Amino acid sequence: MRIAVTGAGVVSSLGIGREANMEALLNERSGIAAPAILPTVHTHLPVGEVKCSDRRLSEMIGIPDGTVLPRTSLLGILAAREALAQAGLEPDADMALVSGTTVGGMDLTERYWNQYIQGFHTETIALHEAGESTLAIARYLAPHSRPQFAFVATPSTACSSALNAIMTGADMIRTGTVRSVLVGGSESMSLFHFNGFRSLMILDTEVCRPFDATRAGLNLGEGAGYLVMESEESALQRGAEILAYIGGYANACDAFHQTASSEKGEGAYLAMTHAIGMAGLQPEDIGFVKAHGTATPNNDASESEALRRVFGDRMPPVCSTKAFTGHTTSACGGIEAVFCLMALRRGFVPANLNWHSSDGRTVMPNPRTLKKEMRYVLCNAFGFGGNESSLVLSSEPVELPAVTVTGEEMRLVASVDQITLGEQSEYLAPLEARRMTQQTRKMVIASHKALHEAGIDVPDAIVCATRWGCMEQSMRFLTGMLQSQEQDVKPTSFMQSTHNTIASAIAIRIGCHGYNNTYSQGERSLECALTDIRCQMALGRISNALVLEFDEKVEQWDQVLKHIGTQTMNLARAYVYRLTEQ
Repeated sequence: MRIAVTGAGVVSSLGIGREANMEALLNERSGIAAPAILPTVHTHLPVGEVKCSDRRLSEMIGIPDGTVLPRTSLLGILAAREALAQAGLEPDADMALVSGTTVGGMDLTERYWNQYIQGFHTETIALHEAGESTLAIARYLAPHSRPQFAFVATPSTACSSALNAIMTGADMIRTGTVRSVLVGGSESMSLFHFNGFRSLMILDTEVCRPFDATRAGLNLGEGAGYLVMESEESALQRGAEILAYIGGYANACDAFHQTASSEKGEGAYLAMTHAIGMAGLQPEDIGFVKAHGTATPNNDASESEALRRVFGDRMPPVCSTKAFTGHTTSACGGIEAVFCLMALRRGFVPANLNWHSSDGRTVMPNPRTLKKEMRYVLCNAFGFGGNESSLVLSSEPVELPAVTVTGEEMRLVASVDQITLGEQSEYLAPLEARRMTQQTRKMVIASHKALHEAGIDVPDAIVCATRWGCMEQSMRFLTGMLQSQEQDVKPTSFMQSTHNTIASAIAIRIGCHGYNNTYSQGERSLECALTDIRCQMALGRISNALVLEFDEKVEQWDQVLKHIGTQTMNLARAYVYRLTEQ
């Protein structure tokens, strides 16, 4: 099977739409500036904002006055509409929407938090959920405002979310689950994640300098980027223009630390190597590498070491585009995949802005726009917890194995849903336990019990399903930030607030470098996780998987949810699935 890319759409601080972003890239014009939309007191920290208010974005979309949507959804609708229009497709019963995000509707939650507590403005509470922000995108893309997609899923793996969405969509096409997919991600600026990164002390007070000797941190950004993908046969039958092909893709876990990358960049090395290998290529075939390149001292050094391990002395041009857009976190894999598509079709390598010299630990990136005809480009996106993903885009058709999912590809071999914290001494040392949240401790116990029951030491994959994510730590960080007017921000709470905290914590603990993903799609989160691993087993990529399902009851959040007649719940379940023997 050949997977064709037939549409692309992008919104970033460089502008709205492909043309505005292309013009900025070619002319080396950055979109990073002082905050103008985000209502932060820390205006000395530059950001990559989309320079439109929520009201203006709503007007551009045609949303009626009085309708409130998360900024994540607004940005996503604009980029996704452009991608669908270029492809000449509308959502239908044979198309999936897979859109990565972590922020979701956090901007509304922090804006209306005090009103929520008092019982006002409660109609927007549900939009906090990452999956709800994706459903909002779906509603405004479908004809007559009716969700028409066959399948909607929201991967939430921090900064690799959108690239993981692209991979999930590709697998769904290869297994005949759907005919076409709209894939990528959207992320808006919020005080929560802006101050979260600030608490980690990795925000630069100047415009960032990826791979430079003086790099001092990242600039946060926002935006959305989507691709439309379908089989080559489908595209040719429709008479659609094929923009590029999916060559190869892979996800791996660094299994090292929640926020730092390992010295040798093991996860990045595995992701790049497997993606190149899947495409049937050698490293020297890659025309350029769009690096993750956050401009933090640790990331750039680790990614550089991984690049040296992959390419040796045949290093292709390397660039990070984050000095153009800022780090758009969960959306970066989608936005930067669109940039790679532009580069492949127009024959250029974007400049790695603001680079002047190396400190010996980093690769030498491409400092100015370079004209170069290429057949293959590699796009990297790496997230918290060592969630590392790589994608190869090709100007030529690439044959990928295809199979048909029958629903009998896997069988449940272990299930654990009855656990107590009294069991933790069997699995956790006292010091180790004290460093974990209660939810993480529960999931560690459940994971070990399930793996032991299945007779597996290290699974091939770890996939999580959660509706609300790690809410205890999220509420702790949110309320502390709001009450102190952005002064009291705790890095530990932020580090443990991401949806994929549990999946990465388990991988780090047991040394699992395999596939790692987390889905947040309301009551259908587990269905999304199982669809993912079913496709992977059918394709022969994994033979077993640890699947975790969790949520936690949090009093502060329950006080808010009661106004819409729901509440959180304590959920800590672990399952092990094996490939069915043929």
